[in-house]
Amino acid sequence: MEKHGLRERKKQRTRQALIEAAVRLFEDQGYDQVTVAEIADAAEVSPRTFFLHFPAKEDVLLADADLRVDLALRAIAERDPAEPLAGVLVRAMDQMIAHAWDSDLPTGLAALRARLAASVPALQARLLQRYLTAQADLAQALLRAFPGRLDAITASALVGAMVGAVGAAALTALRRGDGPDEVRDAMRQATALVARSVT
Repeated sequence: MEKHGLRERKKQRTRQALIEAAVRLFEDQGYDQVTVAEIADAAEVSPRTFFLHFPAKEDVLLADADLRVDLALRAIAERDPAEPLAGVLVRAMDQMIAHAWDSDLPTGLAALRARLAASVPALQARLLQRYLTAQADLAQALLRAFPGRLDAITASALVGAMVGAVGAAALTALRRGDGPDEVRDAMRQATALVARSVT
């Protein structure tokens, strides 16, 4: 068991080293100029090791996106039967916001991703793919959590409103140069605004 834990910690350290190397190189040289081999070299691993952690260069910038969605899905799945719809949505988004505040916001990854998304087509495409998949997964989870109360259109609309509002608030805060706390607060403000319209 200890050996497994050690292996997992080493894997996480390698993954973090790749993320940090990529962020540094993207900031210094520009996204398009940096190769996977250069990222791997800066993290002192092989390109093969890079691909064990990330399918492509743009995936480094989306490092924890799936984990954040999983946290929200778990929050929805574990809802108390008496918990209202707005409460479930807020709790799910709070899980995602807290994780971003712990990881992407303080490291500068979120700000870099926001800047690059405006100019890198491959990253735009990957972000859109992840965004649409996450929304569909969250809507399905919400539908399962409230059987008989929600239909597919309503569940999708609620998730779209919440995710869209939070994403837009974060992007605006990042573009004006806000720090991690201010970005988190902007996302929470967006969550509260949407929650007030949910009955």
